[in-house]
Amino acid sequence: MARTFTINWNQAALWLLRLLSLCLIAGTLLSTTDLNQWWIRVWDFPRVQILIAMVSAAIALWFLDRRWRPWGPLILVGLSVWQLYRIHPYTPIAETEVARTLPGEADGDGCFTVLTLNVLQTDREYQRTADLIRDIDPDILLLTETDQAWADAMAPIMAEYSGRIDRPLSNTYGLMFATRLPMKDATIQELAEKDTPSVFATLMAGRREFRVIGLHPRPPTPGQDTEERDAEIVIAARQSRDLQMPVLAIGDFNDVAWSDTTSLFLEIGSFLDPRIGRGTYATFPADKTWLGWPLDHLFVTEEFLLEDMSVGAPVGSDHRPVIAQLCLAPAPARTRNDDADGPSAEDERDAAEVMEEFEEDSAKDQVRGE
Repeated sequence: MARTFTINWNQAALWLLRLLSLCLIAGTLLSTTDLNQWWIRVWDFPRVQILIAMVSAAIALWFLDRRWRPWGPLILVGLSVWQLYRIHPYTPIAETEVARTLPGEADGDGCFTVLTLNVLQTDREYQRTADLIRDIDPDILLLTETDQAWADAMAPIMAEYSGRIDRPLSNTYGLMFATRLPMKDATIQELAEKDTPSVFATLMAGRREFRVIGLHPRPPTPGQDTEERDAEIVIAARQSRDLQMPVLAIGDFNDVAWSDTTSLFLEIGSFLDPRIGRGTYATFPADKTWLGWPLDHLFVTEEFLLEDMSVGAPVGSDHRPVIAQLCLAPAPARTRNDDADGPSAEDERDAAEVMEEFEEDSAKDQVRGE
């Protein structure tokens, strides 16, 4: 006689809820470590979504699962508090770091507009990006993921800029930089990984010079851990620290604003984040920024004031553009901005560990290559 099996859907749903809760707990705990494996570091990205999922799971377990009550929900709530602590700076309830300009300050010759966009190399709707650039008319422009086809398509609009430097690549790490401000000492450097360029240039706003750093390191993906990305970010921060001038850092860091690596970049380079106290300014994915992450960044040293900052509408890429109006005004900025105390001894140790892990990983790669 054939035996029939029936599924208890209520029990199946309960076990799925338990499994989800265990995954959320494990991922949160893993993200507190310093391990660089890609499958650990990806838990840094969706902290807002994990927070929402953990609170929802805690409520569901409390009312539906007598076996796991109270410890399961309490653990989820406790870790939710930790997730909230990590993203709290990027909420309107936090104190801002970069002050806004006062009436009349934005009219000076030290003010300028910045536009940075990861164009998505495979996107061929070039005109939408060209229309965005013409509409915003930025004084500083950084495009990443630009291959030769993008370079050719953007050539007419780039010709309108007096300062230009670019390196188109077919590996999704090409970049194009242009500015209307006076430019000198512009270079493209490979800081930590071959064919992963960064741009450095000295510009002048009014009568004051400042340095621009444009980055696009590689993200954590299967087979790509974060040693190279983290090292590139630390190297750029150290270059900023060693400069005796204001610095603006922009680009797709392939890292979220609240990660340990980005926090280390801010500390080592004495940067301030205009988003702190204002919002996440999520840029990825472009069609679901309510569900997304702030991957595209704009950081400044203490000499800058913020007139405005926004995330633009989608233009065909999987990222949205970041647009900001800044003023280089050292005297009032240092008075009204949050203090940038510089790196602590612990920050320096953390940066040294990042570089040590990168050098060890590079040595292993060389051995495997031989």
